[in-house]
Amino acid sequence: MNAPVHPIEHLQVELSDLDWVTDAGRIARLSQDFSWFSPVLKRQLEGKQAQAVVRPRSQDEIVRLVSLCARLRVPVTVRGSGTGNYGQAVPLQGGVVLDMSGYNAFLWARDGVARAQAGIRLSELESAIRPLGWELRCVPSTWRSATLGGLYGGGFGGIGSINYGPLAARGNVLGIKAITFEAQPQVVELRGSDALQLHHMWGTNGLVLEVEVGLAPAHDWVEQLVVFDSFDAGLDFGDAVSRSTGIVKRELCFLAAPIPDYLRQLADHLPAGCHACIVAVAPASEPALQEVVAQFGGKVTCRKTAEEVRTSNRTLLEYTWNHTTLHALKVDMTLTYLQIAFTPGQHLEQVRRMEAFFAGEVLTHTEFIRNIDGHMVCTALQLVRFTSEERLREIMRLYRENGIRVNDPHVFIVEDGRAQGSLAPGALAMKRRFDPLGLLNPGKVRAWMDGVPA
Repeated sequence: MNAPVHPIEHLQVELSDLDWVTDAGRIARLSQDFSWFSPVLKRQLEGKQAQAVVRPRSQDEIVRLVSLCARLRVPVTVRGSGTGNYGQAVPLQGGVVLDMSGYNAFLWARDGVARAQAGIRLSELESAIRPLGWELRCVPSTWRSATLGGLYGGGFGGIGSINYGPLAARGNVLGIKAITFEAQPQVVELRGSDALQLHHMWGTNGLVLEVEVGLAPAHDWVEQLVVFDSFDAGLDFGDAVSRSTGIVKRELCFLAAPIPDYLRQLADHLPAGCHACIVAVAPASEPALQEVVAQFGGKVTCRKTAEEVRTSNRTLLEYTWNHTTLHALKVDMTLTYLQIAFTPGQHLEQVRRMEAFFAGEVLTHTEFIRNIDGHMVCTALQLVRFTSEERLREIMRLYRENGIRVNDPHVFIVEDGRAQGSLAPGALAMKRRFDPLGLLNPGKVRAWMDGVPA
């Protein structure tokens, strides 16, 4: 009597024409993301990995893979470039990692809209649309390697959000093509608000094939590093520039001391103990920006034109958003981070209050953006001197007790990472529609595991 064939072996034999990764070391690496930013997730997710990795190159290959995985009940975790920080791409129940990096075609761009396959890198997408006079509305600091599907499935916003808000703001995502995870997969187009029902769900409630996004007019951005002697001057400068509607800008972040001391590659431009802002503006806005620099006693210590950025392949923007955390961790691995959302109209007072409250235990890094309702505010990727998981939870509690929203980046359950502690309306219904067998990135949606009605 023949021994039963393992489902993974069955997949690899029946779909032998697909690009399977078989090296054990590569499978382990492709089962991880940047969740090691969190000492909590690093401990909780240690050893979690897929049994196989596959790289589809066409919609037909994806359909055939999904169909057979559904029939064999094999869980699938969808992966872009693995630049997420919450364990989104880490499989909790083994199975197959579906690496979308080979499904990466640029499809079209016209009238301020672009569409591409989910595995395209954001840098490649922007290279395709810039000759047409457009750029992406918001990109993470990892745009060189991050994918369009990864930004959609696990991202929030980033560089450009000072103008267009987070990715979830109406009009940023216009449509998606997704596939249902069942024995006879159906390819479905979702438009408008329906297209956002799979957004930031970590690939748990739908497998996205294509994403259609609104674009912004392209500019040859000038990047500047502006330093200040005082915390208040740097923060007020950031606020003034953010509210200067005539200054055309793409990025504005404030890094309070001692964070600039961790940016070793910029050490020649950052006096010890300084506070710093990184700002990108259109060339025509430079004179107005310099007036604000002078108003708050700042000093420009580094300036890069778009051409200098292109020829050197070095940009100040890779010191913003969670790249700040990455650079700091290279110097001090005892650090971790938090995601904080301040209240519009109260954000400056809240930033100052919490800076004083934690007195060097939590280090201020704010990003000026428009929120989903269009109000100018700053959000924060605070650095934390980690001592224990208990103290980390206490810090988050203290923020909340001060009326400040925290999105916990130290959990691998979708709901637990959200300030409201629940899914967006309709998200669970979409999971029932697109993943009726519960095989997509299982173990990360509490409502599904608890059997909550849609």
